[in-house]
Amino acid sequence: MYAVIRTGGKQYKVKVGDLIDVERLDGDGGASIELAPLLVVDDEGTVTSQAGDLSGALVTATVVDQHRGKKIRVFTYKNKTGQRRHQGHRQSLTRLKVDRIDLPGAKRAGSSATQEQKS
Repeated sequence: MYAVIRTGGKQYKVKVGDLIDVERLDGDGGASIELAPLLVVDDEGTVTSQAGDLSGALVTATVVDQHRGKKIRVFTYKNKTGQRRHQGHRQSLTRLKVDRIDLPGAKRAGSSATQEQKS
């Protein structure tokens, strides 16, 4: 089972047990976060994408840590004037571990430990 979620202006395809880096969200390490709205949920070939069906769907994730991304160097230059400017940026990120995908009316995807036992 996977879901497509939207957070921080971006979309992420997630499965139970995935670690993802998203734009900074409030919460310390170990805090639980519910992510909604979902855009698409695929439950073993059954795709749900209508807004009415997804209104009660949730992805529950745990905050692993807060960190900063790789440094990006920005250099602007104007020809023939000698104008040059350097600037840097590091995005604040939150690392999340996806614990559960809940879709009303479907079987529930449990923790990654139960998924591994089935395999």
